Amino acid sequence: MTTLTTAPCAPLLDRLFAEADASRPEALPIFAQTSPEERDRLMHSKTDWQRLYGALKDVPLPVSRETGRLLYMLARSTGARAIVEFGTSFGLSTLHLAAALRDNGGGHLVTSEFEPGKIARASAHLAEAGLADLVEIRAGDALETLAGNLPHTVDLLLLDGAKALYGDVLALVEPHLRPGALIVADNADYCPEYLARVRAHDRGYVSVPFAEDVEVSMRLG
Repeated sequence: MTTLTTAPCAPLLDRLFAEADASRPEALPIFAQTSPEERDRLMHSKTDWQRLYGALKDVPLPVSRETGRLLYMLARSTGARAIVEFGTSFGLSTLHLAAALRDNGGGHLVTSEFEPGKIARASAHLAEAGLADLVEIRAGDALETLAGNLPHTVDLLLLDGAKALYGDVLALVEPHLRPGALIVADNADYCPEYLARVRAHDRGYVSVPFAEDVEVSMRLG
């Protein structure tokens, strides 16, 4: 019996994933009225990303069910007590990570989200799951909210916000990553700069792609 697989967390996750499956972001104006080339530019932009993600403020944009379980497994197996997350959205990945902290005996999860509506929904979901006491949601641009006051030692970092910023967020958290800390980057293919960094032989990481859309890396020292 674990927090992840029992009430109230398990039925909540089932409901949220079902709602995410029913959402249709492709019907939004950002998709219907923008060329594929412009959407791709926005995905790779470090300056215009808020336009894209602001248009998606009512869309869950969760990790997959498989990635959620992977996050729980990695956090549990490493005994994680301090976790940082970039991109809270509606809180599905946050719920998996907080459930792992609960089952590890406690800890602290710092997560950053710039959309107020998403913060409100994530907060409500964490309260419903009985996990709110483990999570600190920081509102605003992650390049500011994660620039200071992080746990001295971070066991796991999840990157699931604006893809073009993955390398910048990693640079903020990197001084806190303990040897053996794990970094999970969702949809990392949208940030070639980030992939080049964690896959390089001389940058202090060992890294491997997982499934179709996730990069799992480990800090060597």
